[in-house]
Amino acid sequence: MERYKDDIYGKAYDFAVKIVTIYKTLCNSKKEFVLSKQLLRSGTSIGANVSEANGAISKAEFSAKMSIAYKECRETKYWLNLLKDTGYLSIEEHKEMFPKADELGAMLYRIIKTSRSGK
Repeated sequence: MERYKDDIYGKAYDFAVKIVTIYKTLCNSKKEFVLSKQLLRSGTSIGANVSEANGAISKAEFSAKMSIAYKECRETKYWLNLLKDTGYLSIEEHKEMFPKADELGAMLYRIIKTSRSGK
C-alpha cells in the first residue's frame, strides 16, 4: 500500500482501515452495533467504489463509481458527526477522522468534475 499513499485509492484504503478499527472499538468497548455498522459500511465503501472506478471500461462508468464514492464519503461524515454527538465517538477520534473524510470528499469532487468536463 505504500506506493499509493498519496493518491485517492491509498487515502481511501487507509481511511477504511481506520474506520474498521473504530468499528471494532465501538462494538467491543461501547457495545454499539447499529450506528457503527452504518459507519463501517459507508466508510469502507468509499475505497471499494474508487477501486471499481479504476477498473471502469468507460468514462461514464468511471464517473458513476466516483460519484458513488463521493456520496458514501458524505454519508460517512454524517455518521461520524452522529456518533460524536451521541457520545460514542470521542472528540479526539472525530478530530482525526472528519478532516480525513473532508479531504477524501474534496479529492473525489475534483475527480468527478474533471472527468465530466472531459479533461
